[in-house]
Amino acid sequence: MVLLHLAEPPERVHAGVGVHGVRGRRDTYLLPDLWQFHLYGYSADLTVDGTAYEVSPGSVSLVPAGVQVEFAYRGRSEHLYAHFRPRLVGEPSYVPVVQDSGTAAPVLSDLLRQAIEATPSGTARVAAEVWTALWRVAQLSAALGEGGGTAGHPAVAAAIAYIEANLARPLTVPALARAAGVSHNHLTRLFRSETGTTVVAYIRQRRMARARHLLVSSTLSIPAVAASVGIPDLHAFNKSCHRELGGSPRSVRAG
Repeated sequence: MVLLHLAEPPERVHAGVGVHGVRGRRDTYLLPDLWQFHLYGYSADLTVDGTAYEVSPGSVSLVPAGVQVEFAYRGRSEHLYAHFRPRLVGEPSYVPVVQDSGTAAPVLSDLLRQAIEATPSGTARVAAEVWTALWRVAQLSAALGEGGGTAGHPAVAAAIAYIEANLARPLTVPALARAAGVSHNHLTRLFRSETGTTVVAYIRQRRMARARHLLVSSTLSIPAVAASVGIPDLHAFNKSCHRELGGSPRSVRAG
């Protein structure tokens, strides 16, 4: 496990696409002051600070600054990456060094590609997209079960992935149940059992977490932020900010 601080957006964020295993089958890296976040599109052997891991398509890894990482490739290998420095504020999350992102892989890929496209590196937009992806990775172990290896129930993992990919759109429990391939009542019971909260409460929490980081880390207008998290009614958005974030959208943005 690594201790990852996510209370505020990371700083000095760079994102890109790494292509390896063409000229040589081994690489060793050590970034003295930046963390390494990878989403893999290939299978390889990974050694982090002397501990061996096997990664495969959909695996994610988090390597703290100053820790040596060694790759043993099996051919041409492409991954998405972000290098960043966390802000050491708030309570840290305990996150596995390597875990399978499962059904969240497309969401993580989209977030990292948006960060890559949001040039130049180091801007608030890049930090915001990477911050969202890091929060999603931090939640994987809870969503996928003990140790983050396999889903406690695939319907819950599918529902969470659908929520993350569609926060800007109307979300209902029946629609989520259809996406997860189970009945409305069955999803409600499974979700409460595995996450400790209701589907509706989880959607509300994720929308407001997304709203907070957009308010803090982007220059989007408040109506645009509200629309991007699926609450286009400004009166309802203002009430949600007061209830969930402790103040108006303007006060949250001002810090």
